[in-house]
Amino acid sequence: MDPKKPQHYTIFMLVRATPAWLGLVPNDRFKYVDQVIRPILAAHQPVKLRFFDSEAFNARISDVMMWETDDLAAYSSLIEALRETLFWDHYFQIVEIMPSVENCFAQHYGVAALGAA
Repeated sequence: MDPKKPQHYTIFMLVRATPAWLGLVPNDRFKYVDQVIRPILAAHQPVKLRFFDSEAFNARISDVMMWETDDLAAYSSLIEALRETLFWDHYFQIVEIMPSVENCFAQHYGVAALGAA
């Protein structure tokens, strides 16, 4: 592992939509995302989000948010901003947050990574 190279983090956030979110008509959901969530994402450019629907496959969570960053301070700031909105525990229950480093063992031991990197 090169100590000079920034570490890349992937953070999986498992969330569950609440009745408050599901009670909104779709256009109101889209408006909320455009007015509240997108500006927070834009203000934290070092952090990228991928959003996955999982309610058809899982009874405990409705969505998986996959955050990617080399800057944990930017990620932490983004999370603090989200906590100040209705997203956090009003529209979505945060079930679990799982920080991870892809193929960290391979980097550490200098061996080939598993899967497509």
